[in-house]
Amino acid sequence: MTTLKENLERLEEVIAAACRRAGRGRNEVELMAVTKTFPVATMAEAAALGLTLFGENRVQEFAVKALHAEALREACGNENLRVHLIGHLQSNKAARAAELFDGIDSLDSLRLAERLNEAAGKLGKRLPVLIEVKLSPEESKTGLEPESAEAAELLERLPDFVNLEVRGLMTIAPLGVAEAETRACFRGLREWRERWTKAYPRLALETLSMGMSDDYELAIEEGATRIRIGTALFGARTADREMA
Repeated sequence: MTTLKENLERLEEVIAAACRRAGRGRNEVELMAVTKTFPVATMAEAAALGLTLFGENRVQEFAVKALHAEALREACGNENLRVHLIGHLQSNKAARAAELFDGIDSLDSLRLAERLNEAAGKLGKRLPVLIEVKLSPEESKTGLEPESAEAAELLERLPDFVNLEVRGLMTIAPLGVAEAETRACFRGLREWRERWTKAYPRLALETLSMGMSDDYELAIEEGATRIRIGTALFGARTADREMA
């Protein structure tokens, strides 16, 4: 049994237990394998174990991996394999991101939405997106301030971007804080989803992407429909990998 297979089995047990505590079905939570800094071979191994949704942080890094994406799909016999961008995206890289990825989970500005919509249109594709919401006071965190005028304008205009398919919201909880603060962040995303669903009925905001290796159990208990797991699956990222 490989380490990855063992990690996946252990992770599935914990996810299932968290779902039971929350009175939810396991099928209500989607597992995204975060493969940033890991090679294509790691993605292939994960895909061979049945994982189909992957998250990458950087356009440039995945551009190299994408050269092998078709071969990866064929080797795994899985045409449903999808790779989403979960890291911050600069608007000047929107065209390349729209070309490379099956979804953008970090939409955080009207300007970026305009660029992605234009790029997706030129590619003849409808691009799934999640709106990244900033619910942490950490300056390093990106995302839309939920009470900002830009958030309101983006939400109002998004239905008119015909080449974008808005599927929900994403957030990152603050690091190293008490459980109550982490839960409050996740609960906040769920509450904003409920509020915006009523205020903007033309938008479908079904996906709540929240929770990573350190806090995914809390996220599930607070309503996550997608969790983003890297370290708990693949192990710690070394300095060499971070520089790769």
